[in-house]
Amino acid sequence: MAIEISSYEKLLTGWSAYCDVSMPPEGLREFLPRLIPTLLSNMVYTDDDESLADAEEDESFPDRDQDLKPRFHASRLHGSETGEDDDDDDAVNVWNLRKCSAAGLDVLSNVFGDSILPTLMPLIELNLARTDDDSWKERETAVLSLGAIAEGCITGLYPHLPQIVAFLIPLLDDKFPLIRSITCWTLSRYSKFIVQSLEHPNGREQFDKILMGLLRRILDTNKRVQEAACSAFATLEEEAAEELVPHLEVILQHLMCAYGKYQRRNLRILYDALGTLADAVGAELNQAKYLDVFMPPLITKWQQLSNSDKDLFPLLECFTSIAQALGPGFAQFAEPVFQRCIDLIQTQQLAKIDPNTAGALYDREFIVCSLDLLSGLAEGLGAGIESLVAQSNLRDLLLQCCMDEAADVRQSALALLGDLSRVCPIHLHPRLQEFLTVAAKQLNPQSVKDAVSVANNACWAIGELAIKIGKEIAPVVITVVSCLVTILKSPEGLNKSLLENSAITLGRLSWVCPDIVAPHMDHFMQAWCNALCMIRDDFEKEDAFHGLCAMVAANPSGAVGSLAYICQACASWTEIKSEGLHSEVSQILNGYKQLLGSGGWEQCMSTLEPAVVQRLARYGKVIVKNDLTPTSEKAHTDGQVVCATWASRMV
Repeated sequence: MAIEISSYEKLLTGWSAYCDVSMPPEGLREFLPRLIPTLLSNMVYTDDDESLADAEEDESFPDRDQDLKPRFHASRLHGSETGEDDDDDDAVNVWNLRKCSAAGLDVLSNVFGDSILPTLMPLIELNLARTDDDSWKERETAVLSLGAIAEGCITGLYPHLPQIVAFLIPLLDDKFPLIRSITCWTLSRYSKFIVQSLEHPNGREQFDKILMGLLRRILDTNKRVQEAACSAFATLEEEAAEELVPHLEVILQHLMCAYGKYQRRNLRILYDALGTLADAVGAELNQAKYLDVFMPPLITKWQQLSNSDKDLFPLLECFTSIAQALGPGFAQFAEPVFQRCIDLIQTQQLAKIDPNTAGALYDREFIVCSLDLLSGLAEGLGAGIESLVAQSNLRDLLLQCCMDEAADVRQSALALLGDLSRVCPIHLHPRLQEFLTVAAKQLNPQSVKDAVSVANNACWAIGELAIKIGKEIAPVVITVVSCLVTILKSPEGLNKSLLENSAITLGRLSWVCPDIVAPHMDHFMQAWCNALCMIRDDFEKEDAFHGLCAMVAANPSGAVGSLAYICQACASWTEIKSEGLHSEVSQILNGYKQLLGSGGWEQCMSTLEPAVVQRLARYGKVIVKNDLTPTSEKAHTDGQVVCATWASRMV
């Protein structure tokens, strides 16, 4: 008895859910020899699949409005977490029996791993061996299957990947557009392996073939293939990064050739590929021979689009990546881009109040994209943006955006606040306390719960401001520290980025206002040190440790109870590159050892893991030895000075 498609889809979805909720997989294992062939057979295009008709549509057909999928701009986020990958590819088209089955195979491969290969691979090989035109759908399914299992079965596939990739490359030029399309997608799923193979014999030759094959397909006459190739190329760019530099000229030539022929939908994907290229190669793009290829067409399009045209969104995003990559090289294009962003924000803020006066309907995404592009300009131009900010009303517009009721607007506005704090804080001064108050408000527990990404950027911006304005931040320090402590001690385990930024900002506040923060350190020192241990070595961690040292120097007795945690934090460094900070940390640890005496210090050391004690040796032998023999005369002198100072405070 045949199962209706709608019922079968539900059944397949149920199997995926069975695996997704981490139920014991053994209950399903015995059915795999029957389930896997069924999934493959249902991944074959049916004769009435609308994708077959769509696939015949060539590049000359204008896109209809209904062809343009809704797009969502990811607001700027400062920190270690940048969001989840968008895995919603069009290679398997709409959610139907075919996609349901492919998704099911993907999930099964992640749950059962290589154990599905003995059943699956003979079926794939059988379909790939069918080379007659009537069997193209089965070949397409085989390629789709290889893509679906790319993550879950990578260990078992790995020894065979050179042969698999070599087999896929000619399919980029297959006569059937849906095979060309799915081959682009499947190759993108193996991008990491393709780039890693550059170190192996023939790896570079294979990489070059894939690169040129995808570039050819970017110029395909079929819109579906163009889309798949552009998306696949963007994925390869992310993995390849600097490996693309020798190929920049030919890449840009192909991308800009496509730029001249793409319809609206694929043009959006092309912008993403160009922006991803800028992210991947950075300043290497800042050469006249490259700028002359891609900037004139982009500027022309920029000038053609009206302030209410939503096709401006992906172009704004593309310019953001380009501005960051070119750095000062973007200065020649900056003024009109900067002013356009200001105009867009002003127009939308007016449209929010009175669409008729503004001459446009309100769409906050124009504001978000414009704020993010301004952040990109600040990051790229550095202090070079100062003259543009000085001649604009950006400060007042930005304050309004920081108070907007929409979380994504506040998120991007606070990111820009932090970026401007780094490069031209002088222009924030007239409304500095208002900015600080608004940013601090985003850190109260309810605000953090409602919009954690907004809180993340507010936290980062306050830290950046603190470094630049020093003690002028004093009026909000206690309020902010109170919120940061709540975050650091949160039992729920907030996201990594917010925890890291909270630890860094607490350190920066402690550095500039140690007299305000130090009396309260016993309330947060242990949680703070735990968070500091998780931060990678960089200048932000250095700032945080300057704050730690400043606080301990201001109130050494307040940290005695947390000394083991301080030691663990100090041991978390791979290397402190700043000689000044290294000296500060050494003085603190040596000072505590002399204050506690050998017995008290050894007791503290006994609570630490041996590896931690060993890493502390980098701060001087006096740290880990029973005697008080310093590593140098200077260290001894520094230690005596610190200890004398602390002893007076301890009394």
